[in-house]
Amino acid sequence: MRYCLINPPWTFEASIYFGCREPHLPLEYGYSKALLEREGHEVLVLDGQLDGLTPDEVRSRTEAFAPDFTVVTTAPSYLFWRCAPPELRAPRQVMDAVRGAGGVLVAVGPHGSTTPRATLRKLGADVVVMGECEEVLPKLVRPWSTVESICYRSGDRVVEQGGPHAADLSKLPALFWERQTIERHRHHHHRFDVPPEGPGAEMETSRGCPYHCTFCAKDNFRNGFRRRPLEVIAEELDGLVRCGVDYVYFIDEIFLAYADVLEVIRARNIKFGVQTRIDLWNEKMLTLLGAAGCVSIEAGVESITEAGRSRLDKKCKASTEELSRRLIFAKEQAGVPFVQANLLDSSDDDPEQVEEWRQHLLRHGVWANQPVPLFPYPGSPDYTKRWGRPDDQAWERAHRFYLSRFDEFSDIQEQRPAPLVQLETVQLETGGGVNG
Repeated sequence: MRYCLINPPWTFEASIYFGCREPHLPLEYGYSKALLEREGHEVLVLDGQLDGLTPDEVRSRTEAFAPDFTVVTTAPSYLFWRCAPPELRAPRQVMDAVRGAGGVLVAVGPHGSTTPRATLRKLGADVVVMGECEEVLPKLVRPWSTVESICYRSGDRVVEQGGPHAADLSKLPALFWERQTIERHRHHHHRFDVPPEGPGAEMETSRGCPYHCTFCAKDNFRNGFRRRPLEVIAEELDGLVRCGVDYVYFIDEIFLAYADVLEVIRARNIKFGVQTRIDLWNEKMLTLLGAAGCVSIEAGVESITEAGRSRLDKKCKASTEELSRRLIFAKEQAGVPFVQANLLDSSDDDPEQVEEWRQHLLRHGVWANQPVPLFPYPGSPDYTKRWGRPDDQAWERAHRFYLSRFDEFSDIQEQRPAPLVQLETVQLETGGGVNG
């Protein structure tokens, strides 16, 4: 069988999308390609964002490959499954472009993992994968009635089969990218110490998080914490280094203080960035983090008060003063060039005190952003607490709430994002089921 895996040519105009808008390595497609090829399938990855393809060009390349299955993701990269654009504008444009030329149309990503029926309908897909997709895609060659973690039409019924899939991370291989693919990835995600020279890359050492903060949309994908085998991490890093990569961003939901992982990275003499919780690190491990080559830390603090962090269910045992000390230590003593404390807009925090805390960190070279409005992503505890289990209107409900509540947004968003219904302006159709 032939599988075409498409990353859409993304557009973020008038979107509330918080994430980086540069192309990133499609890690979910890297794993999927390896597992599919292991079973004898032929795979083409089309990166519409990296290659700047129009929908017509996506169709032309898809048509030339003549796939049996065409897979379209609903998030720009695996890095941003937890904060994807709520609208399905770009994925729908691709689905429409390849319809009739792409074989069975498959949707993967956070939308289908949390609201599979709505995603099936909006995209006009034949089948939606719920949860982590890598191990599910090879199973689609079977009768779908035997496949778990999918949603599809069977006659006039919509079948939602099983729950979101969680991959066995011990069985996912090291990813090896073609040199020309790596060379086109010039972006160094969340790096600010020096301008990029060589290519950058993304990878993960673990997946999931042992915490359940209210704002994090991971309940239906990348949830339970799992580590990758150390030898696989080393193998993948070596492959990236051979391709000329000199900076890696680890997309782990929470990069934890594991000395064995840091020593493996340190031995490769590369620079890297992480997202983590500063309360889980001590001075010894922060020193090792800096010595291993870390040049960027994005640390989730969220609120400057213990009450605010408790309301977000952070389960943070450190005081605000201790968090400040560790952030400053990472910058001044551990030698990490860029250290950032992320803040969310919290009713528990006094704006003047927030600004005073920010200025204190800035005097020590640590960046703390202006508090960012919190979007209640379907699939997050915050959404469930407000409205219950996500239904077919979950994304519209959360989007309306967000726009009605906030007048100011993050600095990378439009000053006034458009309503979701306006962003999803393409005519929605009801597609027919296959293989059901």
